Amino acid sequence: MIGTHPQLALGLVIDTPHRRVGSAAITALDAIASLGLPTGTLAVDRAYTDQTADHFAWPARGRGYRLALDYKAEQRGLQDSVHGALLVDGTLACPLMPAPLLHATTGLDDAAVRAPDDELTALIQARQPYFLKVKQTPDAEGKLRPQCPAAGTAPSVNHPRFNQTRAAACGPRTRVDLTDERQRAAHAAAKPTVLLPKTSSDDGCLPTICTQQTITLHPGDLGHKDKLRQDLPYLSPAWKGAFKAIRANTEGINGRLKDQVIDLADPTNRLAHGRVAQTILVALMVCIANQKILLSWRQIHDHEPRPSSTTGDDLPAEPDIDDTTSNSGRPPPARP
Repeated sequence: MIGTHPQLALGLVIDTPHRRVGSAAITALDAIASLGLPTGTLAVDRAYTDQTADHFAWPARGRGYRLALDYKAEQRGLQDSVHGALLVDGTLACPLMPAPLLHATTGLDDAAVRAPDDELTALIQARQPYFLKVKQTPDAEGKLRPQCPAAGTAPSVNHPRFNQTRAAACGPRTRVDLTDERQRAAHAAAKPTVLLPKTSSDDGCLPTICTQQTITLHPGDLGHKDKLRQDLPYLSPAWKGAFKAIRANTEGINGRLKDQVIDLADPTNRLAHGRVAQTILVALMVCIANQKILLSWRQIHDHEPRPSSTTGDDLPAEPDIDDTTSNSGRPPPARP
């Protein structure tokens, strides 16, 4: 967790800037896998979002990592669809998500996204019930099983078609304690209702996600747009908590590597020729930066607490004085 331990640079890859960005990141992840560290969330900038799925997104997920991505203005909003489900800012959603929620971020510039106003924040929050739920995590082949938000034992939306079948199966109505916040939130009246289109369709024409409770999403089902799929809803509190903290830490390490003491960006500090020599030299410079980070961390977190009182009982005892020698270095005079 950010803030509970020092944030260090654990891997590096030497390569030409802006080339093989995704594959270089996967190489670095493989290098630190031997350390036995747990996998978590990868928060990356838009250079990684633009990588093809087979260069970054798929191999990163295959190694157990979750992705937190950012988008360009033209990538925000409705991105694609698969099995009838909509890909909205990287998250699969109900095909009947209301249009204001669906297009809440469409065409927004970076300034509006980085400092969302109250209206955008409310729209982002209102999207949450319409997102598909993960019924089964990815298997060894990367297949994922999302579930319709109206399906299951704890639906997040009311859907007329699903509600008809559930009403017959649930039996008699149960009483709700209105003083219990959890019971109120779990009641159907507290959840949004999916509005059906005015033109009704036959069951055979409905999207797959509307004719069965779950769908199977294979790594290639979204094609090249799978590079945009992420594991935390975009701009949600969970996404902000992970993305902003991790990106701030990443930029902090970059700043340390480029400060006046190490200045990794200055080529005059890396005069060795050849990729091997450069790799060794950069690795040593990164190790020095890590040492500085550890020193700063210890100075803040490992210091001994000072005494809270200055009474005589807390003062250190007077040191024992050896009187076998005088201040002049000569032995004291013999006693009669």
